[in-house]
Amino acid sequence: MDVNFHSNGRISNNNHEKGKYMWPRFFMNKYLTLLISIFISTTANASQIPTVFVSILPQKYFVQGITRDRVKIQVMVLPGESPATYEPTPQQMVKLSKANLYFSIDVPFEKKWLPKIKRLHPNLVLIQTDQGIKKRAMQSYRHHDSKKHHMSDPHIWLSPSLAILQARNIYTALIERYPENQSFFKNNYRQLIEHIVKLDIELLEMLSQARHKTFMVFHPSWGYFADAYGLHQIPIETEGKNVTPSQLADLIDRAQKNKIKVIFAQPQFSKKSANLISKSIGGKLILIDPLSVNWANNLKIVAREIINQ
Repeated sequence: MDVNFHSNGRISNNNHEKGKYMWPRFFMNKYLTLLISIFISTTANASQIPTVFVSILPQKYFVQGITRDRVKIQVMVLPGESPATYEPTPQQMVKLSKANLYFSIDVPFEKKWLPKIKRLHPNLVLIQTDQGIKKRAMQSYRHHDSKKHHMSDPHIWLSPSLAILQARNIYTALIERYPENQSFFKNNYRQLIEHIVKLDIELLEMLSQARHKTFMVFHPSWGYFADAYGLHQIPIETEGKNVTPSQLADLIDRAQKNKIKVIFAQPQFSKKSANLISKSIGGKLILIDPLSVNWANNLKIVAREIINQ
């Protein structure tokens, strides 16, 4: 084959067009090879990130605070759903097969579903984040009700001091399962605890202005929060039962006597009774979700509304 090289670097022969594209194709092949190797490496690294499950969104706040990007966190109860009646989706049941840990918190749906999940996924380790925490009874709407309520209140994440105990249980399980990350998790755990303590002090200062104040909620979710800051909640609904006309009249009377101007409701429940009470007392209805993933900011919002009512 006759090939002539000119001073300008161009090639001239009968295979001119073939030579013209020789170098670009070479570099293109090298470029594609590099992209493929990067993709394979990224996919391999992603597959190495372990998966853990939590029951509700606030737990994700604590687990993520300790693990950052070292684990993938799946939340069982999806936004807008209730932990009282939730049923896992088929997709979630499949994802559970790839999970290492499940962090429970004793919300109602777990009693039915966790035994089933454990039977289907025997290698999945269940961690009780409420371990060592003494539960309060679920509050009745009648503060003077002598009837004993045996149902325990699961909303322990709404008290910063109890959140610290949950964080400790989470941290202990994580370093036991992933000892290679112990130093990293320990540093993050300390920062998380400092953050919770700082929040607790801030809330104490905020709510010192509202000490002994009473607030009204539709569902009795905020009992631990009230206990922590010297407050009292009056729940409208208890144990999923509808409010009778006589109970509604009594609640309106109590709201007026306690000078309550704000009724808290949450997205997962009906707002009908709460709306009726708020209109009757000339107050306002505020939606507050105890399952918010932005845990710290959520507590501050509730505190501000209680102070300003």
